[in-house]
Parts: sequence; structure tokens; C-alpha cells
Amino acid sequence: MSTRDLPILQGTLDLMVLRTLETMGPQHGFGLSKRIQQISAGALDLNQGTLYPALLRLEHRGWIQSKWGTSEANRKAKFYELTRAGRKQIAQESEEWERTVAMMARFLRPAE
Repeated sequence: MSTRDLPILQGTLDLMVLRTLETMGPQHGFGLSKRIQQISAGALDLNQGTLYPALLRLEHRGWIQSKWGTSEANRKAKFYELTRAGRKQIAQESEEWERTVAMMARFLRPAE
């Protein structure tokens, strides 16, 4: 399996999108996809069928909001922005993932 074939664990995509919006500010889908690919060192190459349903889900949950604007290429694009509820969700999910990672580390590196 190449690094470009890494599966996205259930629940991780939402947190990746939220954190990317938190650090970068409002972004269109293509910009989000490219930044996530860059942060993952190319391991995650999100296609439209993965990213846009996640954006819609996050918007329905009230964690992001969208508005139309003009991209760097002077094209009409939908920009996504983090909401206050989204910031709270990042804090909650980050804490949960930190606990999960710590627990998995105990399995992967058992005490000798």
C-alpha cells in the first residue's frame, strides 16, 4: 500500500477540515483539499466525492458556514468558514483523539 492509499479513519476527516479552517481561515473546497494533502505529505489526496459530503455534513451540524466568493483564479467559488460551534467541536474532538492515541500507544508499545 502506498502512502497515497492511506484510508481515512472514520471521524478523522471532519477534524482535519475543521482544524484546517481554524488555521487558514475561510477556504474553498479545492484549497482545503490541497492543504490537507500538503499537511499529510501527500498521503491524503481527497477527491470531491469525499470532501464535499463532509463539508455539507459539517455545515448541517452548524460547525462551518459557507458563502460564495471569488477564488484566486477569479472564478466563483463557495468558501467555508469555521463557526463558534465548530471551534468548540475542535476542542472536544481533539481531546478525544489525544485519549485515543494515548490508548493505542499502550497497545503498540507495551511496557517491557
